[in-house]
Amino acid sequence: MHHRLLARRIARTIVLVTLAACTPQVYSSDGVSVTQRAVAWPVITRSHVDLWLHGYAMLLRDTATVPVFRRGYRDGVRAEKSSRAITTLLDSNRERLQSRFALSPGLVNGQFLPLYFASWDQMRQTIDLFLRSNGGGGTGDRALAQYFSVLSQSFATASEREWLRTFVESLEDERRKFYQDHWAREHGRRAAHVRAADSLWQNVYRPRFRRYLTNTQQEAGDFVLALTLGGEGRTVNFSARQNAVATTMPDSTPEDAIFVFAHEVTSPIVVQAVNDNTTPSEQRSGLSARYVTAGAVRAGAVLLRLIAPELVEGYVRYYLMQANQRLTGDLNARLAEVFPLPEIVAKAIERQLEVVLGGI
Repeated sequence: MHHRLLARRIARTIVLVTLAACTPQVYSSDGVSVTQRAVAWPVITRSHVDLWLHGYAMLLRDTATVPVFRRGYRDGVRAEKSSRAITTLLDSNRERLQSRFALSPGLVNGQFLPLYFASWDQMRQTIDLFLRSNGGGGTGDRALAQYFSVLSQSFATASEREWLRTFVESLEDERRKFYQDHWAREHGRRAAHVRAADSLWQNVYRPRFRRYLTNTQQEAGDFVLALTLGGEGRTVNFSARQNAVATTMPDSTPEDAIFVFAHEVTSPIVVQAVNDNTTPSEQRSGLSARYVTAGAVRAGAVLLRLIAPELVEGYVRYYLMQANQRLTGDLNARLAEVFPLPEIVAKAIERQLEVVLGGI
């Protein structure tokens, strides 16, 4: 199909899917699946978000203090596939895909890509056109150009786009042979916890977060529960009313999702506090980036202390467990020890959170 005609078709698909995404499936407190039109931060699940993150989880070495992916996720999936004698292109191409990370570190940021899309079909169509056009060019459509701009941030060179082509082909094979059934089964097993998280969020904690979210230009968005994620969520910010925060999908305690949400939405405050209180040398060396990582954990605890103090103890326990720490002694002191910050940065984060919550 001619690129311009294909671009118009995909652009129409983007508009239709985006409009449909404005009324996502959410869960009522009585366990019945419902559609709500006026929820500022609906709790949703998206299989394509999990599929994409699953691909990265199977390729990346997750060595952070707070892991991006669930602990043991990759080993568990490998064991399941082995027991069922399933091999896909994601397995066959693993070494080839992994080797490119060292040459193109920006590929890692491609993890955030599915949060810009509403479905796997939409992602594949847009990526296909992006690859056919060698990374963009005139599409004749403003919306599609914006998607191309997002793709170009992680896949700017020909070799990176070839990696993307291989990755998408591998994921599609993985989806058909294994992941589609795996996701449906695991999602079904957690359905009650998903409903409980939605009820807790909509009825209790969303009102508590409202002032903070409004005053940090995060007034509305999607609260995505992701099967693949651990304590380090994934977030993209489009505008005050268009954001997406992906958190862990709870498998026992529904509050876990709210803990990760608190951790994620403090990022603008943390980044500003770190940038304002570190030197150019510290920023170049990567020390500032480590402060941002630790600061997000510490800031989430401060935010909850200010708006939902009953959650602080659970939050601290959750992130210490994510860091594989023992839950003994003074847990608040332990959190500060495991996630150290210069006092000037810690005070700046707390002061800015108080200012934001004191705003109109």
